[in-house]
Formats: sequence, structure tokens, C-alpha cells
Amino acid sequence: MDILALLLPQLLLAYIIGSIPFGLVLSKIFLKKDIRNIGSGNIGTTNVLRTGSKKLALATLILDGGKGAAAIWLIVGIPHFLNENFNATIFSFNTPPNIQFTFALLSGLFAVIGHCFPVWLKFKGGKGVATALGVLLAAVPYAGLAAVVTWIITAKVTKISSLSALIAVGVAPIVTFFIYGLAPATICALITLLVWIRHKDNIKRLIKSTEPKIGDKKKEAPSESVSTK
Repeated sequence: MDILALLLPQLLLAYIIGSIPFGLVLSKIFLKKDIRNIGSGNIGTTNVLRTGSKKLALATLILDGGKGAAAIWLIVGIPHFLNENFNATIFSFNTPPNIQFTFALLSGLFAVIGHCFPVWLKFKGGKGVATALGVLLAAVPYAGLAAVVTWIITAKVTKISSLSALIAVGVAPIVTFFIYGLAPATICALITLLVWIRHKDNIKRLIKSTEPKIGDKKKEAPSESVSTK
């Protein structure tokens, strides 16, 4: 019960961090536009790229990934290093590594949930790829690097953002299992499942060979969402 009482506030904070809609904020500040009225209507990197601003898309990618990493650091890293003076944490220097990785990824899962379902936007957010990659790089870095490399290679070959994302996050639980253990891999698999669910429309289009490629632009937001990070 004590662990649950300590864990719930941390997970809530992770959700709040993850729910910051950087794509929407940046497009309103620098383009004076609502990204939800452009392209797919999504708030992620791929849709920001459809505005024609590569710099803004890159900033969105970094910030969305950064908030995933920040959720890990603020909730796991800082309490860990302050543990000698502050006991309000489920972590200690004697906590087994696989447990640390598991709770780090659990916090990351809630950050991704926040990105996908932000309370500020009536739970209509992005698809979680950049945030998930940020979480992986911070919590299980080898799996995160494997996912990033996989995304780059797949995107270079196929020019399809959604396919690259689906394969990249699919690789992560496998690498996590072999390097970090079963428990962290299980939480990682939940993150992957969430990202795949958010890409259900993209998967349908991939099957039909109608999925847009990176750089394609749309003037109006359609009823279905195109892949975003």
C-alpha cells in the first residue's frame, strides 16, 4: 500500500508531463495556426512537417521525445540520487536493476498515454512514437538506440513514417527482453501495443498500399489520422 501511495503521484506527474502538446503550442506560436486544422489534424511531428517547416517539425520531435525522457528523469532519476536524504521514493540504491527498469518504463508508459490522450485537448492527442522513443532512450537506452536505428533504416528504405514507427517500437520489447529482462520487456510491450493501437488507421492503409509517404502534404484534416510521431 505504501508503494502504491508513492507510485500513483509519480505516474500522474508522468501523465501530465507527457500530455504537453508541443506540436500544437509551437504551431500556434510560430505559425499562428492550429495544427489540428492542418494535414491529418494530428499534433505530432509528421503532421507539423506538413506545414512546410522542417525546423518546427524537428523542434516538435525533440520536445516530444524530451518529455518522455524528462518523465523518466524527474520521476526515477532525481528521487534515486536524492534517496539518501529523501525516502519518499520507491527506489533505493539497493533496488534490483530490473525493478528500476520496470518502474522507469511504467512511468514512461504513462507519459506516452499523456501524449496520446492529453486531458487539455479532450483526450485527442498524438500517436506516441517520439515520446515512446524518448522513454526508451532514457529508461532502456540499448533498446532505445535499436528502435531509433530501426526507424532510420526503415524510413530511408520505405519513405513511410508510420511503417518505420511500427517496426521500430516493435523491435524495442525484444531487445529489452534480452538485455534488461522479462519485467521491463513486458511494460515496453504495453508501450508498443499502445503505439500500434494509435496507428490502427495507418495499418489499414498500409495493407491497402494507400499510406502517404514522408513529405506528403494535405490541406485539410481528413476524418482518419495519418501517422505521426
